Order: sequence, then C-alpha cells, then structure tokens
Amino acid sequence: MTEMLPPGSTIGILGGGQLGRMLSVAAARLGLKTVIFEPGGDCPASHVANYHLQAEYTDKDALRRFADSVDVITYEFENIPTSALDILESLKPIRPGREALRISQDRLTEKEFLTSLGLSVAPYADIPDAAALEAALGTIGTPSILKTRRFGYDGKGQARLMSPADAPAALVAMNGTPAVLEGFVDFTAEVSIIAARGLDGSVSCYDPGENVHREGILRTTTVPASLSAALRTDAVLLAAKVLNALDYVGVMGVELFVTPGGLIVNEIAPRVHNSGHWTQNGCVVDQFEQHVRAVAGWPLGDGSRYADVVMENLIGEDVERVAGLAGERGVAVHLYGKGEVKAGRKMGHVNKVG
Repeated sequence: MTEMLPPGSTIGILGGGQLGRMLSVAAARLGLKTVIFEPGGDCPASHVANYHLQAEYTDKDALRRFADSVDVITYEFENIPTSALDILESLKPIRPGREALRISQDRLTEKEFLTSLGLSVAPYADIPDAAALEAALGTIGTPSILKTRRFGYDGKGQARLMSPADAPAALVAMNGTPAVLEGFVDFTAEVSIIAARGLDGSVSCYDPGENVHREGILRTTTVPASLSAALRTDAVLLAAKVLNALDYVGVMGVELFVTPGGLIVNEIAPRVHNSGHWTQNGCVVDQFEQHVRAVAGWPLGDGSRYADVVMENLIGEDVERVAGLAGERGVAVHLYGKGEVKAGRKMGHVNKVG
C-alpha cells in the first residue's frame, strides 16, 4: 500500500499554463493545495493555484523555496532545464520521474527508446549536418519532415520536404540546432491514448480519441475513435508497456498513427495532454484528477467513459464564438484566462457531449 498525501498537502507544479491551471482545479477538488513555479506573470495557472512563485528556472534560491513549500513536484511541460531539476530532485520527489523527461525532451532519444521496446515508429535518422540530411534522404526519401530534436511543439521547429531540393531551406529553418528526419507515414487516422500509472504500479487507460490536426495544432478529438476492438486493445497494451518500462507515475499522452499494418507511435508526452481534455465531461475522473491522484499516491480513479464527446480547441479568434457555444445544449466551455488573443494560441476548448 502506497502512502497517500492527505488532504491539505501541497503539490508543486512546474509551469503555469492551461495544463497547470486545470491540474490546480483538480487538486482543489481533492482538498489538495498547489504552488505554481512559473517565470511569467498573470499566467493561467496563477488565477486558480494557492500560490504563484514567479521566478526564473535559473534562480536557485527560488527553486529551493519552491521545493520547501510543497510535498511532491510535478510538471505541465517537458522542457524544464536540467540544472533546475537537479536542485529540486535533491529536495522533493518529482513525479513523473526524470527518465521520462529525459527521453521525451529529445525526439531522437524518444524514438530510440520506443524502438527498444519493440514498438513501431516512423522511419527516422539523426541529422547533425547537411551531409547527414543528404544521406538520410537517400534512404528515407520524400515527402518527409525535418524536426528539431528539442523544444518543438504545435508544429513549431519543423520543416516539410516534398523533394530533395527542399533540403537547404529545411536546414536553415532548424537554425543550426540538431535535428531528426522523419519519413511520412501512410495513416488512415491519428489517435491518442491517455494512460495513467499509480505509485503502486497500477495502470488505467482512457478510451482512445481520434485527433484532427491543422497546421501542426490539434483542432478536435473525438471519442469513441473509429478503431477496431483489436486496435483499441493494442493501444492500451502499447501505452502500458511504455509506462511500465519507465516505472512511470502520473498521466501520459501517447500519440499514434493508425496504418494498415497496425499502430505506429508518433510521440509520447509525460504529462496531461490536450487530446485528453474530453475526459473532463466524459468520465467520472478526468485526466487532471487522475494525474493528481497518481503523483499524490492516491488510488487511480474510474476513467471509464460514460458519454460520447467531441473536444474542440478554441484557437486564436475562435474564442469569439464562446457566447454562441455557451448557449448550445450539451456544450461545456473551458477557458484558460489568457488576456491576449493571438493567432495559433490556445485560448480554451469546448467539450460537446453526445
């Protein structure tokens, strides 16, 4: 039996974006407090957390104060500086563990890890320079996509190659950073599975959701996904294999391509995930509460789905549709409290419950 953090305990969250905001709300429902560590002011999570410690990740004294004020530490994004983690880990447990962060922070490391588990990934090659790209194009071919190994999200840090002639421009787009070339996958659908593993080693997976991306940004997630029963089972087993290999604690998002030959792993995210937002209105225990339960040593909750849901992200000026959406039957509105509307910026989402 693992030791549960009692109500009144405090969870530290690295990052103050919308995921940290929704984690804080979920923690509050369980009687737990949250402290946000985030360099930016007036961030989404700061509106609902018990305390916002505003400091840079290079501020060693602030990091120590943060650790002293919490019982366990988790995070809402992957790209946390190693130097900060070194300090925090010496003071309080970090869940999920640092191995999951190390792997997910680098696309090449991630693909090598997934391959080592016997899982299928898109064809890939390490691209440290122009010569490597030329050689990789000879084997992987085009169309393909060049991605920075680190710090890419929502379509950023990527360049598409439709022919070898696109190689010079793609390299310029990488700004001299290490990259990886990925071959295109002939897929029929994009799906993701949100999986959780508790401190006691128990695993629970949500129903796979079917995703639609535009310009590298997730637009909608629909459950149930148009998957066969066999592929649903494969997705669950695949996710559990990843979680157990990492001795993981918390929620993870696993993005998959559905192909005629089976499931191919696109990427893993060691945190609550945009494609799991549907759980807020489709399950008794959503992904945010599930993550809080896991990192706090609580039993995992009931993640079974009781409704069909379409989650739609509100990107940029989409947020201006809120007044109309709020009046629709079966629509739950979730806004992030971001003051400035920008193109490509996630301002909120709605869950349309069927």
